[in-house]
Amino acid sequence: MPRPLPQPTPETAHFWEGTRVGELRLQRCAACEKVYFPPRPFCPACGHRRVRAFAASGRASLHSYVINHRAMPGAGFEAPYAIAVVELEEGPRMMTNIVECPQTPDALVLDMPLEVVFEPQSDEITLPVFRPTAAS
Repeated sequence: MPRPLPQPTPETAHFWEGTRVGELRLQRCAACEKVYFPPRPFCPACGHRRVRAFAASGRASLHSYVINHRAMPGAGFEAPYAIAVVELEEGPRMMTNIVECPQTPDALVLDMPLEVVFEPQSDEITLPVFRPTAAS
């Protein structure tokens, strides 16, 4: 069974369009310049509605994680797998998975440099996940 997938909304459409073409898109407020995630039609800092999407660098660092050793049957995940929070170079944090790396505390070092990679799941959804950079 495939993993559960998000359902795009009009507010998140630009994000999912970006992932399909290999871009991690964030939003920036035109009033206060706050960069934020997840996507929404207003700035979470000042409430302004004039926001714009832009392509982020795709670089991040590992902020926190938990390793799940017991995958739920039929959920599309193979244990063990890390559920991680990464801090993007632009400032926001996002929940994701770490790939191309052993799913152990020895390999998943806090603050390690990461880069985004994209995993197509369906015609509509491509998930952004992160892997250690060559410098790690």
